[in-house]
Amino acid sequence: MIWFAGLAVGDRWQAAPMSYDLAVWEGERPADDAAAARCFNDLYDRFIDTEEPAVPPAERIAAFVAVLLERWPELTEDDDDTSPWSTAPLIGEARGPLIYFPMRWSMADEASAHASEIASSMGLNCFDPQARKLRP
Repeated sequence: MIWFAGLAVGDRWQAAPMSYDLAVWEGERPADDAAAARCFNDLYDRFIDTEEPAVPPAERIAAFVAVLLERWPELTEDDDDTSPWSTAPLIGEARGPLIYFPMRWSMADEASAHASEIASSMGLNCFDPQARKLRP
C-alpha cells in the first residue's frame, strides 16, 4: 500500500507518496509475478488481515529484520534521521512467515534494494506490492 499526502504544486494540490511497502516471506519462489501476487495475497489474508491472534515471526523473518537493523536503526532510535523505516518496531510488522513493512518514500530505492538483496541471500521471497512484481 502507498500512503499519500498533499503536496502544493503551483496553486493546486497534488498527491505525493509518503511511503513504499515491501513484502518478504518464506517459501518456494513463485513461478512468476502473478503467482507471487496470489501468494502474497494469501499470506496477507492469513497472517495480517485477520482477527486471529498475531502469530510470532518465523525465525528466518526475525533474522531478516535483524540484518536490516544492522544497517539502519529503528525509527524510535534514529537521532540522525537516517532510518528508512516508517514504523517501529520493525519486527512488529512481521507475522509468521511474512513481513509486510513500510519505508519512507525518500529512501525507498536504496532501502528496498538492500532489503531485496538481503532477502535473496537468506532464501526469502521479496515482493513489491505497488508494482505487483517479485524483486530480483
